[in-house]
Amino acid sequence: MGFARTCSVALVGVEGVPVEVQADLEPGVATFTLVGLPDKSLTESRDRVRAAVVNSGAEWPQKKLTVGLSPASVPKSGSGFDIAVACAVLAAAERIDPRSIADLMMIGELGLDGMVRPVRGVLPAVLAAADAGYRRVVVPEAAAAEASLVPDVTVLGVRSLRQLIALLTDEPVPEEDTPVEEGRPDPFVAGLSVPAAGLGMGRGEHLMDMRDVAGQSEARRALEVAAAGRHHIFFKGPPGAGKTMLAERLPGLLPPLSSKESLEVTAVHSVAGLLPPGQPLVARPPYCAPHHSATMAALVGGGSGLPHPGAVSLAHHGVLFLDEAAECSVRVLDAMRQPLESGHVVVARAAGMLRMPARFLLVLAANPCPCGRHGIRDEGCECGPASVRRYRARLSGPLMDRVDLRIQVAPLSRAELVSHEGTAESTAVVAERVLAARERAAARYAQTPWTTNSEVPGHELRTRWPVVPGALGHAEEDMERGLLTARGLDRVLRVAWTVADLAGHDRPTEQDVNWALELRTGIRRGAPRAGSPV
Repeated sequence: MGFARTCSVALVGVEGVPVEVQADLEPGVATFTLVGLPDKSLTESRDRVRAAVVNSGAEWPQKKLTVGLSPASVPKSGSGFDIAVACAVLAAAERIDPRSIADLMMIGELGLDGMVRPVRGVLPAVLAAADAGYRRVVVPEAAAAEASLVPDVTVLGVRSLRQLIALLTDEPVPEEDTPVEEGRPDPFVAGLSVPAAGLGMGRGEHLMDMRDVAGQSEARRALEVAAAGRHHIFFKGPPGAGKTMLAERLPGLLPPLSSKESLEVTAVHSVAGLLPPGQPLVARPPYCAPHHSATMAALVGGGSGLPHPGAVSLAHHGVLFLDEAAECSVRVLDAMRQPLESGHVVVARAAGMLRMPARFLLVLAANPCPCGRHGIRDEGCECGPASVRRYRARLSGPLMDRVDLRIQVAPLSRAELVSHEGTAESTAVVAERVLAARERAAARYAQTPWTTNSEVPGHELRTRWPVVPGALGHAEEDMERGLLTARGLDRVLRVAWTVADLAGHDRPTEQDVNWALELRTGIRRGAPRAGSPV
C-alpha cells in the first residue's frame, strides 16, 4: 500500500483555489479511479497521465489506484492537474520520494509523449498558491515567465515529465530538444492563447494618434476629461463624424497600469487565453470592442458550467467600446448597470456564483436615428418620430444616468477636414496633461481607498472636498427642475473635480462646475474658460 500527496490549483472564474491531489495504491485489480468533482476534460487525464508516465520511462503501477482531489466540493476543470496527478501516482509507487512533492504546487498539462504543455490561468493559479503559503511551484517552461510575475515564489519551469522526475530524484536532467519546423506552430505555446477569443481586443502596442482626428474640438476635450477622471462617455452623431476614431484613441490617453493593476488585468487575460507568447504582463490599459450583436454571456460573463470572463472583465482597468450601442440588446446593455457602479460583476449560474473584476471606462457611440441623419439640415431623414423615439429608448434612462459625459458629434465640414493637418494636438501631448491630472487626484486621495475622481462617493466630495462657495448654483437649479437626479449631481461633482485637476485649480470653480454640467446635459452654460484643455 502506498500513499502520496501534492497540490495543484482549481480556477473558479479568475480566482484560484488550492487543491490537494492525493494518490492511494492498494492491492487488487489494476484500475484508475479519479474522484473529487472532476469535469470531462479532467476525467480524461487518466489516459493522458498513464500514457505520459509510460512514455517517460517510468513504470505504471499495476494496482488499484485512487486519485482524490480535495476539497471535493470545489468544481474542477481543465488539464492543469495532469503533472500533479502524475507525480502523486509516482510518489505513491515510490518512484519518487513523497516528501519531495508534499510542499510543491504543480500546474500543467501532459501530452501522451510526456511533454509538459502550458495551460491558461497560470498567473491567478500561482497567486492563489502564494496566498496559501506555497513558495515553490512547478509550471510548464513556456509559462514560467508568467508565473515569475508573482513575488516571493520560486518557479521551476519544466519541459517534460522526464525532466521533473530527474529533478525530484536528483538524477541527471535530460535535454528535451523538440525543434519546430518552419511554418508549423509551436505546441509548447499553443495552450497560452485561444484564437478569436478577444472580442475585439487590443493591447495598445500600436496606439493611434489624436492628431489624426479632424475638427471635433468639443469631443476631443471631453475625451481628455474622460481619460483624466475615468468617466464614462457617450458620443451621439451621424455616421462618419468620427465617433469610432475618438474611441479608438482613448487607450493612448490613459496612463500605464500600476503593478497591482497589471497583475489584475494579466490574471483575467490569462484565464481568457489572451496572453500572447513572450508577453506575460499586460502593461497598457486593454481595449475591448465587441460587436453590437454580442450576447449577455459574451458581455458580462457566463457560459455553460462555471461562468467565464466577459467583455466587461476583459476591459478591466481599460476601455470598453460599444459602437452602434442603440443596436445592442436592451437586456445586454442594462446588464452593465451594476458593474458600472460597483467595479465588479457577480454572475450566478447553476454551477456556482462568481465575482469578477469589471472596473472599466465605458464608451458608447450611437447614431441619432436608424438612418443616422436625424437633426442634420438638408439631409432628408426619413425616420418617423415614433421610430426615432424607439431607437433612442434602447439606451435606458438608468443606464444613461451612469454615463457622465454626453457629447454631440457634429458632421465635419470640408474646411475642417482639409485644414486640420498640423494643428491638432498629438496623443503624447494630451496624455501628459491626463497624467498630471491623475497625479493631482491621486495625491488628494492618498489616504483613501480611491485613486480617480469617478470612484469617490458624492457624499465624500460634498463634505470633505467642497467646491468653491456658490459654484453649484446651476446644478442645484437643474436638480430642482428634474433635469438632474441625485446620482447625476454627484457625477457632475466628480467631473468638475476632473476639470479642475486638468486646469490646475485647488478646487472646482463655478466655471468648472458649469462645464461639467454642460458635458452631462448638453445645455451650453457659456463659453469654455480660457486655458481649458484642447
